[in-house]
Amino acid sequence: MAILSTGADAPAFSLESHLDTTVSLSDFAGSKNVLLVFYPLDFTPT
Repeated sequence: MAILSTGADAPAFSLESHLDTTVSLSDFAGSKNVLLVFYPLDFTPT
């Protein structure tokens, strides 16, 4: 996967939410801002 530059468009993707629904980046088309947070630490074995 290529590293994005500041201001570049993010590639299209979908993922499963905590509510067991599929969420796509395209669901937010037309939104001014989208904040993505990835927090894998609670799911990582120690």
